[in-house]
Amino acid sequence: MRKPTKLHVGTAGIPLSTPKKSTPEGVKRVAELGLDAMEIEFVRGVRMSEQLALKTREVANELNILLTVHAPYYVNLLSPDESKVKASIKRIIDSARMGYLAGAWSVVFHPGYYGKLKSDEAVRIIRNHVKEIVKMLRDQGIEIWVRPEIMGGLSEFGSLDEILEVVNGIDMAAPCIDFAHLYARTLGEYNNYEKFKEVLSKVEDKLGREALDNAHIHVSGMEYGPKGERKHLNFNESMFNWKDVVRVVKEFNVKGVVISESPNLEEDAILFKSEFERIKV
Repeated sequence: MRKPTKLHVGTAGIPLSTPKKSTPEGVKRVAELGLDAMEIEFVRGVRMSEQLALKTREVANELNILLTVHAPYYVNLLSPDESKVKASIKRIIDSARMGYLAGAWSVVFHPGYYGKLKSDEAVRIIRNHVKEIVKMLRDQGIEIWVRPEIMGGLSEFGSLDEILEVVNGIDMAAPCIDFAHLYARTLGEYNNYEKFKEVLSKVEDKLGREALDNAHIHVSGMEYGPKGERKHLNFNESMFNWKDVVRVVKEFNVKGVVISESPNLEEDAILFKSEFERIKV
């Protein structure tokens, strides 16, 4: 299992400026842009051949690009319909398996919707499913971090505290810390240096230093309304205070990956990396 020695920064998917839209070509373009990470987006389904996965691994290893994977959006581990839960688990497993073949270090997924469940009931259910997923992957010899994501909609399971509760004490499970989602979920409350510092302090207190040495972070501009997240924006179109995120991750000496999910992908990834390299703490 690869252990990051620094903070890698990259794009959610193939950079928009990639001339030939394939995953290996996207990895090459990431390197050309001076970035060093890419998230393989299986959000519409796991549509990658084993041959393409192995080629992606080869290119990423050669260029020292850290890869992660985003599982399909069609995941709801809290569905009352058991068949939908089983299909959701399969989508996460399939994403992890193909991602692992491609050399990915981490797989992130959206956990699901509360429906009629209370928070503590939902935590228990998701936690059991994450344990099951980690065990299934281990039994198949697949070593990859499994990451439920902090979510931006109020009807979606995935507050900071809930996600920390889910992964605490489970080997190879850790949070995907989406600062823009947290900003939307808290209706703008988590949007300054002190609040972002509180997030990383809480992660470290609950999960230990390893969680910050193997961090998977998402950032983007964000529009929110009364029910939380509305849509992703570019940094310069949003009130989201991304520069304070940069400062906090640098102060905490976070290692792992930051993925830009802004619509302009590489432009905001480059902005983030430039600011990260510019500031002194």
